[in-house]
Amino acid sequence: MTVDTSGPGPSDDPAERVEDRARGRAEDRVQGQAEDRARGRAEGQARGQAEDRAQGQARDRVQGQAEDRAQDQTPDQAEDREPGTGVALSERDRDVLAVERRGWPGPGAKERAIRERLGISPTRYYQLLNALLDDPRALEHDPVTVNRLRRIRDERRERR
Repeated sequence: MTVDTSGPGPSDDPAERVEDRARGRAEDRVQGQAEDRARGRAEGQARGQAEDRAQGQARDRVQGQAEDRAQDQTPDQAEDREPGTGVALSERDRDVLAVERRGWPGPGAKERAIRERLGISPTRYYQLLNALLDDPRALEHDPVTVNRLRRIRDERRERR
């Protein structure tokens, strides 16, 4: 019995083996570069998210300190600066109610909008929102949203 070795298959030609190895190294190099780029993008995104978190925390800290200073002032001085005092709602208070008035598909989109639109952390947002629910000016500004949120808050308190 004879074996036909004339078809395609591994070659004994040293030039072809060198080409195959070079091609394999090139493919490995391209794949490695793609993996490095993907890893770099993931690290960059993580670094960006960490920087965003740090900036948000710093903003919240500075804002909280400013509010603490405003509370230490005399009532006449604080009336102009402290949120929730004076004749009308501040622009930030109106923006907080506007964000809450919208329907959101999920918590991620809402938290992103809070950070981008208001420049505060979601925790600070909910603190401000809770204080607004007890403010009669907020009720006057947006009674539908405030009453809905008060009902939800009261139902949750009753369940506890």
